[in-house]
Amino acid sequence: MLNLPPAMPLFDAIDHLEDGNPTVNQYLANVTLNRVSDAALIYELAVDWLLEQRFSENNYKAYRSELTTFLYWTFEEEQIAVSDITRRILPRYIDYCCRPPAELVAYRNVAQFVFSKELGERVPNHMWRPFLGKKHDGVELTYKITDKALKTKLAILSSFFSYLINEEYTERNPAMMLMKLGRYKSGSQSLTMREDDESIRSFTELQWSYVVSTAESLAQNDPDQHERTLFLINLMYSCYLRISEAAARPGFSPVMGQFRRDTKTGVWGFHIPRSKGGKKRTVAVSNQLLKALQRYRHHLGLSVLPAPNEETPLFIRHRVAGRGRDAGLLNANLGIRQLREEIVRVFELASAEAAADGLQQDAQEMRQMTPHSIRHTGISHDINLNNRPLSHVQADAGHDSIDTTSQYLHTTRVERHESAANKPLDHLADAYK
Repeated sequence: MLNLPPAMPLFDAIDHLEDGNPTVNQYLANVTLNRVSDAALIYELAVDWLLEQRFSENNYKAYRSELTTFLYWTFEEEQIAVSDITRRILPRYIDYCCRPPAELVAYRNVAQFVFSKELGERVPNHMWRPFLGKKHDGVELTYKITDKALKTKLAILSSFFSYLINEEYTERNPAMMLMKLGRYKSGSQSLTMREDDESIRSFTELQWSYVVSTAESLAQNDPDQHERTLFLINLMYSCYLRISEAAARPGFSPVMGQFRRDTKTGVWGFHIPRSKGGKKRTVAVSNQLLKALQRYRHHLGLSVLPAPNEETPLFIRHRVAGRGRDAGLLNANLGIRQLREEIVRVFELASAEAAADGLQQDAQEMRQMTPHSIRHTGISHDINLNNRPLSHVQADAGHDSIDTTSQYLHTTRVERHESAANKPLDHLADAYK
């Protein structure tokens, strides 16, 4: 039996982060089913955020350490969703960090994960603890944390919450609010880098054209491998999907039957039974997406359109799963990590095409995009290019407030400049010249 530490480390070293860890996956499945329903989702978002720190080893280690401690407190101590943490609740985490349980304090720094020769895989190190105490002359001292360290914790959490806001997981940043208070006020700008980032990261019309054409070329050259890729890109763009809404995760496995035809109106929609906050919604399906679905189903050897309640997996594996709950299975949906890798690969190829065409700035911007940028792009294009009513986009996006949807109106500084460039100071002046 595997000897586990009292607190589960969640994020391996950067070289192993994207590999996935069976022990961590099993732990997250248990938390998701029994304590915090969106634990697996917040973990995937945390991984995405940590991957952005891959080029700074010091940042990665600091951010990983803080997220591990914070999520342990969230999952085990409070048993609350991160999206439900408010300015009133977060101080309880600060108090917890000031006086952690003795069994969670170590006095020797060790690796969070080690390789098990017996299992042939990396496992949590049973010696690891989330808090590191100090010794004096070999004597373990009472654990203490400085105000500076607390400010650093809040700064890291503020950056993480800002990321979650950009990913539309939450609409508030309780860490930033606490940082504005006297005791926790921080003068550091580097650790709060996202607080004033007003942009919503989405592709321009030209950049998105490169993404779509790249996916189409992949499907044409290798349909067995990439017809799935093309439909994934089309679906996420057209229906503004979060990647968690297209991927298998504990308690949810997407199927073809989510495409539904309304018997009264004859129109098609894509039903999302479980999304952020446990909500459900049905997204209007465009004629173009319906054609893309027909093409994808033809490739799979299925009927033209899904039958009611059809249970065919939406994005099935090309290779048998090697481990995890689906080990040995082929006809099973892809998870979040696999879909993310497929999407990021398209982005990399598309940016290379743009660079080859001399569009270096566009290529650089495209390399910074994440799978969630597809959702932002679909919403932004529908509002600013397709002129869909805000209320329609709000319903399809699942936004609680029209104010959230309104943020996509002319989201870039370039667009704002272009719309302002030729506005007159006096509308009647030319009439008298």
